Amino acid sequence: MAYLELRGVEKFFAKHRAIKGIDLDIQQGEFVVFVGPSGCGKSTLLRLIAGLEPLDGGSLHLEGRDITDLPSAKRDLAMVFQSYALYPHMSVFDNMSFALKLAHVAPEIIREKVEHAARVLDLTAYLQRTPKELSGGQRQRVAIGRAIVRAPKVFLFDEPLSNLDAALRGQTRVEIAKLHRELGATTIYVTHDQVEAMTLADRVVVLRDGQIEQVGSPLDLYDRPANQFVAQFIGTPQMNMLAADRLPQLGALFAGTGIHTLPAGGFIGLRPENVQLQPSGQGQLQGTVELVEALGAETLIYVAMPSGVQIVARQNTRTALHAGQSVGVQIDAAGAHLFDAHGRVARLGTAAA
Repeated sequence: MAYLELRGVEKFFAKHRAIKGIDLDIQQGEFVVFVGPSGCGKSTLLRLIAGLEPLDGGSLHLEGRDITDLPSAKRDLAMVFQSYALYPHMSVFDNMSFALKLAHVAPEIIREKVEHAARVLDLTAYLQRTPKELSGGQRQRVAIGRAIVRAPKVFLFDEPLSNLDAALRGQTRVEIAKLHRELGATTIYVTHDQVEAMTLADRVVVLRDGQIEQVGSPLDLYDRPANQFVAQFIGTPQMNMLAADRLPQLGALFAGTGIHTLPAGGFIGLRPENVQLQPSGQGQLQGTVELVEALGAETLIYVAMPSGVQIVARQNTRTALHAGQSVGVQIDAAGAHLFDAHGRVARLGTAAA
């Protein structure tokens, strides 16, 4: 039996079916990340689990106990929101202990729990400050600390890092990963950020239009996408998706791979690392550099083909290439994914073997 079970979960907003019969099992101690495009239902699904929205169909079970109709306060869950939702007039200590005080927990136990959470989150020196005296990252850690002191069965995070700048996002992401390891807590985390999903999750749940497209480890989804949508959604920059009909010359690349013809109306999917650039006149295709993104440890090069198709190549070295320069394009056919006209997988690349 799974620790948290979702069975046929549905949600309607008027006539719009926002969540469409979702089934999902989450194990104790697992870190599960919900990802998907805006409007796919990931935050709505989290709110249904939290009890902040009523279900219109299906059921929720936690440790075998039906929590479908329980109010949020009785589900033994703790949620950290995108906004910090701290009481501005209260100290950090009072913010973190507020729920325990409402539950009439003994003062000595409250102090022990708050001081422990403060040590874990490096907030001990700030316990007597008010939120306005803290940085954004510190405020988010206070919100996380408020959840920790409750010792819930499941932590729920709704895009908790989106209000932070890039440096703080990276730092706080590492802190959340460490916190998960130390507490061994079951965690469900909603994000639109690819890096957060790939680095934090034990399993990633990819959602689209209120339905689950695929569930798996980050690298399973990267190497073995269930369909074209998942293939393009997972990975930054996203997978190159080339219409087979616009580049018929690519058919010859698959000789010896067991593929004799490309899927009619289908697509060839290439990760940027499966594209290598050569001097002009070499390689299987010819193109023109449109943009070079020099990121230090890696370089992304955007190449326009005569057919109007754009290909992105990733290399781990710096380059002297510049916009407007002609280049050859060498494609690793063995690493290519093939999709039919309906986005279904026709062949997975060798990275998935």
